[in-house]
Amino acid sequence: MLPLTTPIPWLAPAQAQLREAIAQDRLSHALLITASPGQGGEWLAYWLAASFHCEQTLEHRPCGSCRSCRRVIADEQPDCLVLRPIEESKEIRVDQVRDLTAELSLTAYGAGRKVAIVSPAEKLNRAAANALLKTLEEPTRGSVLILVSGEAKRLPPTVQSRCTRIRIAPPTETSLVQWLQSQCDDSIDWRRVLAVIGANPLAALEVDAAAIVALYDETVRSLERARSGTLDAIETAEIWGKDAYGLRIACMEHWLLQQLRQCVATDQKEVAARLFELQEPLREARQWIDSPINKSLALERLLWSFNSVGAGAPSRGRA
Repeated sequence: MLPLTTPIPWLAPAQAQLREAIAQDRLSHALLITASPGQGGEWLAYWLAASFHCEQTLEHRPCGSCRSCRRVIADEQPDCLVLRPIEESKEIRVDQVRDLTAELSLTAYGAGRKVAIVSPAEKLNRAAANALLKTLEEPTRGSVLILVSGEAKRLPPTVQSRCTRIRIAPPTETSLVQWLQSQCDDSIDWRRVLAVIGANPLAALEVDAAAIVALYDETVRSLERARSGTLDAIETAEIWGKDAYGLRIACMEHWLLQQLRQCVATDQKEVAARLFELQEPLREARQWIDSPINKSLALERLLWSFNSVGAGAPSRGRA
């Protein structure tokens, strides 16, 4: 996790709002942080939780380096509870919520508040959401529930209505690139990295960015051969199917988008019509990312589609 003192420009308004609410003792007992995955919603939740336990003065909280802050970050603070999906089921279950509710009802171990972070909150199954609703309606004194969601619409309206919403406005691509350059190697083409993994700047810091760029370029070179009808779809699919299936699909989607934009700019209607035919097989291929389907076979069918309609597409598009 990024240090809690890291300046993240698009989160600054929410941080200021929360600081003011704490200072005036009017912070809601339940918050719903809505931010796209990878844009810092969970980081903000930890930042807020650490603010309640930090050993520094109020104006300098959280410092991120004191013992209490380090314990929050490491999920070792007994008064800071974190609820995540159970790995096998990929959802948050009702028994987890019941255990959380029981823990919140106990007296705090330290001087700070009891805090519970639920992330991603849209993973609550129906029974778990109903159980959490009871806690939202009858909160334990001194406790704070922080729900983090990238898909808040999937939460029951009754849960949403009982939380104070903290909305994180999506940052522009330019601002994300500038921020990433300020955090690490500014020689990396961060636009291409984001094109592959999505507008997820915090996730971008955790991947091998140079490897992502290399994979993007290699994928585009293959698609250029498909455009000219010279790509060996079987051999390429066999290689691609061994790993990084989801990243390959993302590269192909971005390449197609760039090609379509060029067609519009140059009024190549016939080429655009052929390229549009690739959208449906790409959407279908994306649905297979988490399935046990034979990835090489899926990619082979997809690449044959690119071979068959790619001829005549405009010149190479890059992020």
